Amino acid sequence: MYLNAEAQNEIEQFFYEEAALLDEHRYSDWLKLFTEDCRYWMPIRQTRLATQMEDEFTKPGEIAFFDDDLPGLAKRVHKLESPYAWGESPRPRTRHMYHNIRAIAVEGAEITVSCNFVFYRSQLEDDVDWFVGRREDILRRVDGQLKIVWRSIFLDQTVIEAKNMNQFF
Repeated sequence: MYLNAEAQNEIEQFFYEEAALLDEHRYSDWLKLFTEDCRYWMPIRQTRLATQMEDEFTKPGEIAFFDDDLPGLAKRVHKLESPYAWGESPRPRTRHMYHNIRAIAVEGAEITVSCNFVFYRSQLEDDVDWFVGRREDILRRVDGQLKIVWRSIFLDQTVIEAKNMNQFF
C-alpha cells in the first residue's frame, strides 16, 4: 500500500510531533491527538513455537499491559502531571524514535499505519529502560487534523524489566 508523498509526509510529521510532545512531557497536548472513541492497547507477548505464532499476543478483551479508552488515558495523564507521580520524580529523560512508517490499509476515512519504534527512558543514575517494538495505528481525519483512533503496541520483549509502566508509546 503506497500513499502519495504528501500524505506520507503528513503521517510522518504527525508521528514526529507526537514523539516531541511525549519527550517534552506535554501529555495533555499529546492526549489531544486521540479521538473521543479511541483505544490504546498493548497486548502481552508470549514466547511460542513457530506453529503457534498466531497466539503470540493476547487478543483484544484478554489481559493486556494497557487497554485504555480516552477517559483511561486522561486519568493516566492527570496522574503524571500531578505532584503525586512519585515514580516519575525526578522526571525521566526519554526519546521516542519511530521508523519504517508505512500505510498498510485504507478503509474510507481511516488509514492503518505501521511503524517500528525504539523508546529509551533514563532516570537517576542507573535506571535505564529500552523498549523496542512495532505499533499499528488507525488514523482518522477529524476537523482537518489527523487523530489516533486505535493504537496497538507490540513489544519485542516478553519480559519487562522496567520498574514501572508509566510511559506512553
